[in-house]
Amino acid sequence: MRFAINIALIFLGGMPTALAQPALQHYGGMQMHDGAQVGMHTDLVNEAVFDQNQGLLGFYGDNTLVVSGSVAPGFFDVEIAAPFGVELQLPLLIGNNLNFIIGDFRTDRALADRYIGMLQNGFTNGESDASKVDGFALFTQQSTIVFPVGDIDQLRPLTYQAGAPAAIAKCAYFRDDPTNSAQYGFLDPTFKPPTIENIGTREFWRLEADQPGTVTLTWNPDSDLELLTDDLGKIELVGWDKASSRWVPIGTATRAGDLQNGFAISETIVPDEYEVLTFAGLGEPEELLDLPNYYLSPNGDNINDFLVIEELIDSPNNELRIYDRRGLLVYTADNYTGDFQGISNTNNLVVDRDAGLPEGIYFYIVRMLDLNLEYQGFLYLRR
Repeated sequence: MRFAINIALIFLGGMPTALAQPALQHYGGMQMHDGAQVGMHTDLVNEAVFDQNQGLLGFYGDNTLVVSGSVAPGFFDVEIAAPFGVELQLPLLIGNNLNFIIGDFRTDRALADRYIGMLQNGFTNGESDASKVDGFALFTQQSTIVFPVGDIDQLRPLTYQAGAPAAIAKCAYFRDDPTNSAQYGFLDPTFKPPTIENIGTREFWRLEADQPGTVTLTWNPDSDLELLTDDLGKIELVGWDKASSRWVPIGTATRAGDLQNGFAISETIVPDEYEVLTFAGLGEPEELLDLPNYYLSPNGDNINDFLVIEELIDSPNNELRIYDRRGLLVYTADNYTGDFQGISNTNNLVVDRDAGLPEGIYFYIVRMLDLNLEYQGFLYLRR
């Protein structure tokens, strides 16, 4: 049973006063116990320690909700089903699951102390264009992180895979020109190596973390990569290097997709060394060859139950890597012989692993090592 909190009284001059937008004000003594399910239909003003909570706190209703106060509250499970969103005026800390249904958590990107904070065991699910973090998201003591960030219109996640758990990793997405943004000012696009032709001007990410790791950025039609290049092999990940005050390639280890939808994975970097991260166009392409797109429906009818790549018959010494649309590696095999049927075999953030990967579009990359060839394409998984 869920208990909806939708009325609060605030005392002014010793007399209770009803407000147009009621607020629950916490000054101490409140705690949620195991099994509690509390629905917030009103603002939350937190003025005391409120972080030893269990159960579920949900944000619901048809109004914009505000979380404010002087002390950051912490909860075990949180979900949002509030179409007009939740504005955070201080951090909101989550120890276990953050479930996105509808509505955004919004933070002011100009204020570093406002964010959704996922603790060591925290994870998210359900993020989408309709529900995400419009602002900064922070994770603590984790090594594989998919930041559920975006802007008012779209989910634009960044994946960070560190070699060891990062004490703190914080990220936000900006729909702005990275060379001249309201947040970080003028970062001269002419300060770049000659191998880079153009710096993208449509979007960028800010990632703060001190652990070396790889970064995966995705693109979609609104990224306008065709303004940078007409060749997938020319897409390059770049960052504004703080030490040299110039744009530099951060290394692009993997590219997959096409110019409308895809992702790129960087070489290992230290994110704190870069002001912002975005896309650029190379002068010379790296050759990428296409194989057919595949349809997989592992339902036991012996039709398209397994991913069969016939070209690998001529290259038994091969590598297969399959990624989801966030660029997260979900399957890997050396000397692949055709046994993938929609089950992940990597240590990643897949939910309900035994049930198989969720339906949708995936990217695959095949390296034929004995032929010195690399191919990439799309895979549609149907459940």
